[in-house]
Amino acid sequence: MMKHGVRIVNFSRGELVDNKDMIAAVEEKQVYCYVTDFATEEVLGNYGIIVLPHLGASTPESEENCAEMAADELREFLENGNIVNSVNLPNVQVDRMGLCRVTIIHKNSPGMIAQISSVVGGNIDNLTNKSRGDYAYTLLDLDASISDDALEKLKVIEGVIRVTVIN
Repeated sequence: MMKHGVRIVNFSRGELVDNKDMIAAVEEKQVYCYVTDFATEEVLGNYGIIVLPHLGASTPESEENCAEMAADELREFLENGNIVNSVNLPNVQVDRMGLCRVTIIHKNSPGMIAQISSVVGGNIDNLTNKSRGDYAYTLLDLDASISDDALEKLKVIEGVIRVTVIN
C-alpha cells in the first residue's frame, strides 16, 4: 500500500523491522533504501541498506558515565539544591550565597513569589525562581538562618509542595 521507492529509516528498535522482508523489499525496489543503526549479519553488505553505528546508552562505558552523571546530579541537589536534567522540574543552577539556602517546590501560581518573600522577610541575598508547566522551583539564599516559625509558615502556603533547608 505504500508508495514505490520509499526510503525507510529505523533508529528506534531493531525488532520493528523484519530484516528478511526488508532485504526482499530493497531487492525488488519497493524500498529504495533502508537506513538503520542496528547492524546484523543479515543486513550488512546488502546493496541499498545503509548501516550506521548504534550510539545507544547500553555500552559499559555509557552505563558508567550515566551512573556517574546521576550521582553528581543527586549530590548537587542534596548539597546545593541545584536541579539538572529533571523530568518534571526546571533546570536551576545557582552558586550559593549567604548562610542558608531554602529550596521550595510549589505550584506555578500567580503571587507565589510575593507570598514566599513576605514570609522570609528582608534577609534574602539571592532569589531564583524557574517554572516548568504547572510547577516551579524557588531557591532562596539567606544571610541568616531561617527561623522555625518562618519555615512552618512557608510550608502552609497554599500550593507549596516541599520546603527544604540546606545549611
